[in-house]
Amino acid sequence: MASPRVTVAAGVVVALGVTAGACQDDTKRGETPSGFNAALTTVVNPSAARGGTLNLWSAQDADSWDPARGYLSLVWNMNRLYTRKLVDYAGPAGPDGGKLVPDLAAAEPRISADKRTYTFTLRDGLKWDDGSPITTRDIKYGIERSWATKVITGGPYYLPHILDNGQHYPGPYEDRDPARLGLRSVRTPDDKTITFSLAAPDPDFLYLLAMPAAGPVPRARDTGARYGARPASSGPYMFDDIRPGRSARLVRNPRWDPATDPIRKALPDAVDFTVTTNQDDLDRRLLAGTVDLDIGGLGVQAAARSRVLADPRLMSHADAVAGGYLWFAALVPAVAPFGDIACRRAVMYAADLASIQAARGGPFAGTIATSMLPSGTPVPEPDYDPYQHKQGKPRIDLALRELRSCGKPNGFGTTIAVLTDAGAVRVAEALQAALKKVNINAKIDRYALAEDSSQGGSPNMVREKGYGIIISSFAPDYPTGGGLLEPLANGDAIQQNGNTNRAEINDPSINELFDAAATASDPASLYRRINHKVMEGAYYLPFTLDVALTYRNPRLTNVHVQAGAIDIQALGVHK
Repeated sequence: MASPRVTVAAGVVVALGVTAGACQDDTKRGETPSGFNAALTTVVNPSAARGGTLNLWSAQDADSWDPARGYLSLVWNMNRLYTRKLVDYAGPAGPDGGKLVPDLAAAEPRISADKRTYTFTLRDGLKWDDGSPITTRDIKYGIERSWATKVITGGPYYLPHILDNGQHYPGPYEDRDPARLGLRSVRTPDDKTITFSLAAPDPDFLYLLAMPAAGPVPRARDTGARYGARPASSGPYMFDDIRPGRSARLVRNPRWDPATDPIRKALPDAVDFTVTTNQDDLDRRLLAGTVDLDIGGLGVQAAARSRVLADPRLMSHADAVAGGYLWFAALVPAVAPFGDIACRRAVMYAADLASIQAARGGPFAGTIATSMLPSGTPVPEPDYDPYQHKQGKPRIDLALRELRSCGKPNGFGTTIAVLTDAGAVRVAEALQAALKKVNINAKIDRYALAEDSSQGGSPNMVREKGYGIIISSFAPDYPTGGGLLEPLANGDAIQQNGNTNRAEINDPSINELFDAAATASDPASLYRRINHKVMEGAYYLPFTLDVALTYRNPRLTNVHVQAGAIDIQALGVHK
C-alpha cells in the first residue's frame, strides 16, 4: 500500500537519539538554515524564485500515472503536480500540512445533519490543459472509473466500497447511461455542483476525496487501460513525455491559473523523473549533487548512509523521515498450530526485535514498534508494550511457557511467507533464527511482489501452503486510526485476493468497535481499544516503523516533509 498520508511524529526523532537542531549548516538560503531533520518541522531554503528543472530519480518506476490506478507513494506525491481534487492536503510544514483544504472546490462542503450527504461547488475559471472547462461531470466520471475493475486494475478501492450503496455499478465502460454517468450516489445537477450520498456516515470520507482516484478525468480523453500513457492535466504541470521503465517529463500547463489554486507553488519550469535499476548509483549521484531528490521513499542505502552519518556537511542536508510503512508478521489462526493463542504468543515472545531492526538497516531504517500504533502512526500509543518489545530482546522463558500452554513443549514447524525483496528476506531470516532458539522450526517461502495478491494475499493459498507466518508491511492511505487498522483487522476487509487482513481477523467485538468509530465524534480512543484487542489476541507481531534517511540536494528550495515524504509540489531549485 501506498503511504502518502502519514505525518512524522516527534517521537521518531527522539527514538533515533538526534534532534532537529543537530548538524546545522552555515549555508543559508532565505531566512531558514538547513540542518539535520530541519525539513520535518520547518521550510528549508524558502524562496519564491521560479525557473529551472527539478531532477527527480527513483529505483522504482511508477506503477501507473493514471490517477485511478497509481498506488505507489511516489506516484501519489507526483500526482499533485497534474491532478487536482475537490479537496487536498494543505501542504505547509508542521502539523497544518496534513489538514484538508478546498482545492477544486470553492469552499468546504455542505454536510447534512445525518452526515451522509456532502455537496460541493466548484471554483470559477478551472480549465484542463487543452483549455476546456473542468466540470463536476469530469469529477464524477473520474470517480466512476474505479468501479471498472476489468479495465482499471490496481489502485485503491475505497470509493466503490463507500459509494456503491448496493447498486452494483459496473463502471463507465459498461454503463448503459448515455452519458456514462449512471452512478446514483453521485449527482451533478449542473457543471459546478456535485453531491455525494453515503449509505452510512463515514468520518474519513473527505480523506477518500483527497486521493488521486477522486480526481477528474475528461470522458472524451479517456483511453481506458492506456490512460496512464498520457493523462489529462488539471494541475500546474502536464506530461510532455512518458517512457515506461525509463523516464517521464512534465512541463508547465499554460491553462492552469494560480489564482484558482491555493495549494500548489509551481516554481520549476519542468520536472524530470528518471528510473534507475541501481540504487547505489542513484545515491552517489544524489550526494554528488547531480540528482535533486530520490522519491522512491527508501532513503539512502547502506553505503551512502554511512557516508552521510559520518559527514556533518552531508548530514546537514538530510532528514530521518518516518515513511509510514509498518513492518509486521501476521500469525494466521487458520493455519495450525496458530489457532491456539498460546502458540501465537510463543512467537511474540521469542522474536528478537533488535536483530530484526538490524536486518532492516538499523535505527536509521526503522524504529522498533511495540504495537500496531507506534509513534509516527495515527493515534499513536508509544508506551503500550504488552510483549515487552521496547528493548528489542526476546523473552525466551515466556516463549517456552506459552509453548507448554499450547501443547507444543518441544516446539513445532511452520512456514514464513515473504516477498523476494532482499530486505524482507533478511527480516524473515532474523525471525527464523530467533524462533529456532525455542524449537519453532520455520522454513521460508519467497514469492515475487507481482504474486503477492495471489499468495500471501489469498486466504485459500495461505491454507494450501501452510503459511503460518506472513511477513508484510502496510501504510495507511489517510492519517486516521481507521486508515491503518481497518484494512488489517476489520473482518469486512478479508478478500479472497489482495487480502490486506493477513491474519484474517474477524472478531465481532473488534468489528463492532470499527462500526462505533465510524460515527464517533472522537474515534481515537476506539482505535486504541482495537489496537489492544489485536495485540492481546497475538494476531500481529509488529517489527518496525520505517524511517528513510532522506538526502535533499542543497540547491532545493521550499523543502519540507508532508505526509511521510518531501512535498514535491512545493519544491523549487536554485538555477
